[in-house]
Amino acid sequence: MSKSLKKLVEESREKNQPEVDMSDRGISNMLDVNGLFSLAHITQLVLSHNKLTTVPPNVAELKNLEVLNFFNNQIEELPTQISSLQKLKHLNLGMNRLNTLPRGFGSLPALEVLDLTYNNLNEHSLPGNFFYLTTLRALYLSDNDFEILPPDIGKLTKLQILSLRDNDLISLPKEIGELTQLKELHIQGNRLTVLPPELASTADTCRRTQNPQRRITTNQKRSAGNP
Repeated sequence: MSKSLKKLVEESREKNQPEVDMSDRGISNMLDVNGLFSLAHITQLVLSHNKLTTVPPNVAELKNLEVLNFFNNQIEELPTQISSLQKLKHLNLGMNRLNTLPRGFGSLPALEVLDLTYNNLNEHSLPGNFFYLTTLRALYLSDNDFEILPPDIGKLTKLQILSLRDNDLISLPKEIGELTQLKELHIQGNRLTVLPPELASTADTCRRTQNPQRRITTNQKRSAGNP
C-alpha cells in the first residue's frame, strides 16, 4: 500500500475525518488498503476511477456510510452484505461491469440516489426486492441493456428523476404513471414508438427528454454529459 493511502487512513482515524477520497489511486483490491475497514466512523468513501473488480463483504463494517462512490471501476459483482449499510443514501456504481445485482439489494432503507449507468444490466438482473427501495429519489439506469422496465417501477413513488437513456426499451409500463413526483424522465436512445397514456398524468411536472413534437428519438448519439 502506498504511503499516501496509508496516510489517508491514519489521518481519518486520528482526526475522526468523516470523508475519505481515494479516487484515481490505482487500487485493484479494497483489502489492500490496510485499515480501511476499521474506519467505521466515516460517512463518505470515494473510490472512483480505480481498478476494482469486486467489493469485499467487509464493506458492511463501514456501517455509518451515507455516500459510497465506485464510479468508473471494473466491478463485476457486489456482495450481499452491501445491503446492510443501513445509513447509505447515495450509491454510485456507474461505469462498471455489473450484469446482476445481489440478492437482497433492495434492503437499503435510506437509499435516495442510485446510479447504475454504463453497466451490463437488464430486467433479469434485478433481485426480487429491488423495488422495495421506496426511498429512492433518483434512479439512473442509462446505457444498459433493458428491453422491458418491470411494472413494479410504480412502487418507487418518491422518484423525481428516472434516467433510462440508451437502452433497448421497446415499451414502458403503464405503472410509470404512478410516479406522481417525477420531474425528469430521460428516455432517448431506445426503441420506443409510443408512450403509455398514463404518462399524461405526470405531464404538468415532468420534463421528458425527447424532441418538441413529443416523438421518441431512437438514434441519438450517446453523450456522457447527459444524465
